[in-house]
Amino acid sequence: MTISFSEFITQLTTNLPFTVTVILTLAVIFVNGWTDSPNAIASCVSTRAMHPRKAILMAAVFDFFGVVVMTAFNAKVAETIYNMVDFGGDAHQALVALCAAMVAIVTWAVAAWFFGIPTSESHALIAGVSGAAIAIHGSFRAINGSEWVKVIYGLVLSSVLGFAIGWVIAKITALICRGMERPKTQTFFRRAQICGGAAMAFMHGAQDGQKFIGVFLLGAFLAKGNPNVENFTIPLWLMLLCSLTMGLGTSIGGYRIIKAVGMDMVKLEPYQGFCADSAGAVCLLISTLLSLPVSTTQSKTTAIMGVGAAKRLSSVNWSVVKEMIMTWVLTFPGAGLIGYLMAKGFMLIF
Repeated sequence: MTISFSEFITQLTTNLPFTVTVILTLAVIFVNGWTDSPNAIASCVSTRAMHPRKAILMAAVFDFFGVVVMTAFNAKVAETIYNMVDFGGDAHQALVALCAAMVAIVTWAVAAWFFGIPTSESHALIAGVSGAAIAIHGSFRAINGSEWVKVIYGLVLSSVLGFAIGWVIAKITALICRGMERPKTQTFFRRAQICGGAAMAFMHGAQDGQKFIGVFLLGAFLAKGNPNVENFTIPLWLMLLCSLTMGLGTSIGGYRIIKAVGMDMVKLEPYQGFCADSAGAVCLLISTLLSLPVSTTQSKTTAIMGVGAAKRLSSVNWSVVKEMIMTWVLTFPGAGLIGYLMAKGFMLIF
């Protein structure tokens, strides 16, 4: 099943629940671009390879291409998110709960942005939607265990793989460049970092764009009164809409997140920034090909930790790392609880 652009416009102008769902979902995608995408360019800004404004524009462009290109080739991440929970057979009740989940996700993300904490929008999305589904059923039978376990796999994989690849690439790069003149390598890696940042932004769009496309289609089908759609096709216009919205959010900026990830956690040199971007992009690519929904924030920050640790463990500001890990840990129960409570409240009101 799918939804054509003409049908989308018709529903948008005649179906109020559908209109509300679209606005809230686009708001979540916008906030994702605003709060998550800066992680992709944090290292190239911190090493002064790019000016923040140019880096943010680059991220917006490559976010766009990441959503469109990767979704056209592999839409498995979107399918995982779509099938992760069961919203029941009552389309109206399910739609109300989904809208509540979107509000919960935006609330959590904006709060984290205000405090400059690079929380994972992916984790908030998964937790908020799961909390809302549990509110409908009143139990954990709302969770599709075979799909949700992929979230756990992705959580572990992105942490271990990001750190390990960052450590290995940093070691290999340092070995290759040993004995070379430092000024020449600095110039090369500043330029190479721009490519690395673009790759990270591309994979951010590929991963996070698919997650929100899955939620968008879920809301669209519920608004049409179809709660049990099992197979769907992602239309090109939806890829474009989601990528443009994410790109617009990215263009608003996110200097607080850039500072926390790229400046406070590890003081990066240009070659380290290149290694971190390369490691993060590879980690996201592997996860996407394996159909695992992972966090761009987590992949990038663990890659930066690995790169810093390759030089020496003391070069990593472990207090900042501890704060980030605590935020990741709290996101699942925190955003999930907000999603649950808001869904209960919305269902009573509407």
